[in-house]
Amino acid sequence: MIGYGFMGAAHSVGWRQAPAMFDLPRAVEMAVVVGRNAEAVAQAAAQWGWQESATDWRSVIARDDIDIVDIVTPGDSHAEIAIAALDAGKHVLCEKPLANTVAEAEAMLAAAERAAQRGARAMVGFTYRRVPAVTFLRDLIAQGRIGRVQQVRAAYRQDWLVDPGMPLAWRLQKEHAGSGALGDIGAHIIDMTQFVTGQQVEAVSGVTETIVKRRPLLESGSGLSGTAAEGFGDVTVDDVAIFTGRLEDGALVSFEATRFATGRKNALTLEVSGDEGALAFDLEDLNALQHYDRSAPEGLQGFSKVLVTEAVHPYVSAWWPAGHMLGYEHGFVHQAKDLVEGIVAGTDPHPTFAEGLSVQRVLAAVDESAARDSVWVRTSAPAHV
Repeated sequence: MIGYGFMGAAHSVGWRQAPAMFDLPRAVEMAVVVGRNAEAVAQAAAQWGWQESATDWRSVIARDDIDIVDIVTPGDSHAEIAIAALDAGKHVLCEKPLANTVAEAEAMLAAAERAAQRGARAMVGFTYRRVPAVTFLRDLIAQGRIGRVQQVRAAYRQDWLVDPGMPLAWRLQKEHAGSGALGDIGAHIIDMTQFVTGQQVEAVSGVTETIVKRRPLLESGSGLSGTAAEGFGDVTVDDVAIFTGRLEDGALVSFEATRFATGRKNALTLEVSGDEGALAFDLEDLNALQHYDRSAPEGLQGFSKVLVTEAVHPYVSAWWPAGHMLGYEHGFVHQAKDLVEGIVAGTDPHPTFAEGLSVQRVLAAVDESAARDSVWVRTSAPAHV
């Protein structure tokens, strides 16, 4: 695993728990975690159960005993590391968004396609797909439970940047993060919408805003926190992105990605309305799904809560008895399971780099639309709709 911050902790839990909870077709060894700070990455290895630590990712990729490279670094290094790993014949798991630009994502997909000819697989880490309720929501739409999808509302709201004293971390710098709320959390709701509907976002119209434009510089620390130094630096990414999308069949989607929703800590919500019913999911109630059935008697119509903890629900049979809840970390366990099973079966585990590129194109189209007074922009090629 290359990187060891917040996502490094989450991925480590996934790698550690997947072999214990699922009957994987191959044994998994957590061989080495890589970071630039030798002392800090050694501490991370000891804490999370990695056999060793290292500071040079290139030498680790060259090792014969490494089969999978898991990338949890900032976005500006995704392309370089992933392409090198794939060209070395390694399987690759890369955190979302796939890259910082469409060109980088295209190069990564090309590397994945070359590597696939030699049996290597590549997957993007959109873990919210693997929350059982979200996978179940997708399955119900595919079964026709809500009929034809007519409208989607997707939002991801956080508030960790409301304080103007929050230091200028890497996520607030375009050269490292690529974009702000749009790429960081907006990528999740774009992927989730495409995943559950089975349709691509074909065009978008949007606006973005940077609410706090200058923040205290960081003296130390490379994550979301650190010691503030004297002076201020420019925030070069968006704080809020609000945009409309149109799916392949013409249905409209409203998207909101913000890190300025005061009081909202991790509020990812998705509601899909069809001509025969509706389904709604809220990450802050992640074991449940809301279902509305228009065929019910008139006096009994209303959203009903489905507790997605039964053995018949996706992934759940490996865990606890019905009603015993799962949490945020379980998506990373399911991610590790699906990747290992795909590798052993010789099939591409989803989401593929092609799916990651499709999200990247939506992000780029939103950026272009916002820069051009919210004109409609196609996601396949920058042009008016």
